[in-house]
Amino acid sequence: MVSELLKKYIWLIQTFVRARENGLTLEELCSKWEARFGTGYSRRTFNNHREAIEDLFNIRISCNRSTNRYYIGDTDDISDERAASAWLINTFTINEMLSLSKERLSGRVSVEDIPSGQKHLTPILEAMTDNMELKAGYRKYASGETSEYTLQPYALKESARRWYLIANCIEKKSVRVYGLDRIVSLEQTGRKFTMPAGFDADALFATNFGVYLSTERPVEIRFRASAKEAGYLRDLPIHPSQKEIGDDGVRITFSIFVRPNESLMMELFRLGSRIEVLSPESVRQQLTQEAAKVLQQYSGTDMP
Repeated sequence: MVSELLKKYIWLIQTFVRARENGLTLEELCSKWEARFGTGYSRRTFNNHREAIEDLFNIRISCNRSTNRYYIGDTDDISDERAASAWLINTFTINEMLSLSKERLSGRVSVEDIPSGQKHLTPILEAMTDNMELKAGYRKYASGETSEYTLQPYALKESARRWYLIANCIEKKSVRVYGLDRIVSLEQTGRKFTMPAGFDADALFATNFGVYLSTERPVEIRFRASAKEAGYLRDLPIHPSQKEIGDDGVRITFSIFVRPNESLMMELFRLGSRIEVLSPESVRQQLTQEAAKVLQQYSGTDMP
């Protein structure tokens, strides 16, 4: 369940989204706060919450000095289900609603099980808000052994039904990505850290696929799909850089600009015959080789 402080942040964001461009005076907000939480709300506390919301969700609560009304600009972006901040806010909101309504709505709401270590989300977000170091016990897939790391939590990222922590690892002396489902223990060290100036998780992964921080050079990958499949690809792009570059009336051609890695190859292969990769040739060859391995596995014959 979301911590009390995070629930209040989310409530504030949703309250301003509902107020839209008209916004709220501090008096109006305090009245709503008291009705919701049963306590008073000072200007100082509100300003502290504004700063935390901007740091945590990159959402700014501004003030129109001519009217003394507070508002959030671009509320449509926050309401847009495709926006990262909206997805995070809605995830917490829905989880909280499901927790409160579990008995009353039992059997009527079905959600996919996500083995992502969600219990760690709240303490990590709280540590991010306060820029506090974390001591984490981390289980490795290959050996099953647990290592202990001192982490400076920079950002959270969701990918392929899993949550990941992007953190500067003191022991490794580099920024690494850690799956929350593999964190076996987590606690604050009591030490603060300074965030790198201008750090942006979206920019960090702009030319990467999934959560892999590759050092390979990004390349343009072109592929085409039928008009029907193109509809799915428009709704759920393979990569944020995806764009349409051609339409012959039968098939639509797309391109993405990304660093090829194993995860991307798996995603392209998953789409099977629904798409055809046109270039580069190296990616076509990788997919061809993988298809040959699958064919050999199911045909029962040995590869030469």
